Amino acid sequence: MDNLKKLEVWFVTGTQHLYGPETLKQVAADSTNIAAAFDKNPKIPVKVVFKPIMTTPDSITELCTEANNSKQCVGLICWMHTFSPAKMWIKGLNLLNKPFLHLDPDVVARIAVWVRVASAYNDALNMKVARFGDNMRDVAVTEGNKVSAQIKMGYSVYGYGIGDLVKCVNEVSPSAIKKLLAEYGSEYKLTKAVAASDTLKEAARIELGMEEFLDAGSFKAFTTTFEDLYGLKQLPGLAVQRLMAKGYGFGAEGDWKTAALVRSMKVMSIGLKGGTSFMEDYTYHFDPKGMRVLGAHMLEVCPTIALAKPSVEIHPLSIGGKEDPARLVFKTAPGNAINVSVIDLGNRFRMIVNEVEVVKCPDMPNLPVASVLWKPLPDLKRGAAAWIMAGGAHHTGFSTSINSEYLEDFAGMMGVEYVLIGEKCDLASFKNELKWNEVYYHISEGIF
Repeated sequence: MDNLKKLEVWFVTGTQHLYGPETLKQVAADSTNIAAAFDKNPKIPVKVVFKPIMTTPDSITELCTEANNSKQCVGLICWMHTFSPAKMWIKGLNLLNKPFLHLDPDVVARIAVWVRVASAYNDALNMKVARFGDNMRDVAVTEGNKVSAQIKMGYSVYGYGIGDLVKCVNEVSPSAIKKLLAEYGSEYKLTKAVAASDTLKEAARIELGMEEFLDAGSFKAFTTTFEDLYGLKQLPGLAVQRLMAKGYGFGAEGDWKTAALVRSMKVMSIGLKGGTSFMEDYTYHFDPKGMRVLGAHMLEVCPTIALAKPSVEIHPLSIGGKEDPARLVFKTAPGNAINVSVIDLGNRFRMIVNEVEVVKCPDMPNLPVASVLWKPLPDLKRGAAAWIMAGGAHHTGFSTSINSEYLEDFAGMMGVEYVLIGEKCDLASFKNELKWNEVYYHISEGIF
């Protein structure tokens, strides 16, 4: 993942000439000191750059235009040190296409979240998603309007036949495979039989070929589908897990919306404890003493959420009709997390966030995959009901690093609908919220 310190947020102070030169000198000095303090604060992961104080409509407009054209600037933090008439900001803010934050009393904590989200938003505007193969047949929720997504959320989706990937995989050198196998041995637990297997060599070949393809095309996220694997000997499992750990977004079965979402959540969480992964509601535990959701997938769960050192294992996989694939197997540490889905409703996109509590996952010898067990808030019965009402998908972005505040900011920057399912979720109120949102989004774009 890229270091966020190469990005900038500009600290902009509004005032006016009315107060005289001595006051303006003090305003500039105070603003310089505040910007410097924010820049040195370890909780704020980007550079905070002081900009000269704004005293006229023209200077504000010029600064907003400069911010639009800056590749490093991800947003503005605005502070009205003295009275800065709102009228002076009209033209500049109408032109501004970067997020901006008005300085908040809860200063550092609020800024720390906002700059991470602004960095992810900036990343999304330049994101390319590679789609190997098409959508899983007979599944709708993993599809959507890619043009509408680009207009609203910034990223672009590029489709490729699986043969394009296979070509890169077949060109991987034996020396590169040998080097990667040594890396597997140092990073993970694995038996001698697994280490010496042709299966693991093939998994390494797929990883190297896939990463070469993604790097060459400057892609930040990608999808695969088990229904389109012609030319590959196994479903990419270990490869996908490790590429996610390097910062790529991923979605299974052609799910490009979730791939882009996972990438954005990973950018938000750079340097934070915990991890972020592609996830699926795999099955449900309906014991009345403690109803839970088991999150997993066939293979593709990111090891950044692992509780301990993962093990590389090889087991049969009936889906896909290929050879037994290699995968990382691990559990996830208990604690707070979020589960996030983005769906296409036709007239808009909706982001659904469920706050969850990860609990200890028992051993499951008959399910040798990476997995996480959680309690949805407020509980499985109400949480699942709200998720279904909102149209939540089975694929999600899962994170133990960030919370719902990040996603609420992110949805706001993108201009998409946001709904939260948490501890205080009341089904009657939630149902009404969805109805009111339907009316709002119908009239907000104009009635035709």
